[in-house]
Amino acid sequence: MEARAILRNCPLSPRKMRLVADLVRGQRVEKALSILQWNQKPTYAIFLSKLIKSGIANWGVVNNDARIEESDLYVKSINVDGGLAMKRLRTAPQGRGYRQRKRSNHVTVIIDSKINNTQSEE
Repeated sequence: MEARAILRNCPLSPRKMRLVADLVRGQRVEKALSILQWNQKPTYAIFLSKLIKSGIANWGVVNNDARIEESDLYVKSINVDGGLAMKRLRTAPQGRGYRQRKRSNHVTVIIDSKINNTQSEE
């Protein structure tokens, strides 16, 4: 059975977060965490690795009888959606002000086990 973890209002750009999320989509959980550990965007990777660890813990709560080490978990899907944008004014020449948007995002991770999927299909 799958488990879900959601991160809301992460104060980082959704476009850049999607670049990091694309690296771990469909990967096994151990490999996804190692990819994020050595990523070039460490701030984004820290948020995603915490979210994946939370999804693993949620999977353990949903599946009481199964062991996490033996279940062959993988990242089934990961979605990054845009969140609220804070609007600020930045001073500009000749008394003008430029609008500056500080974007945020929402990330949803679904963790599932490959072993449970093959048993339920038979």
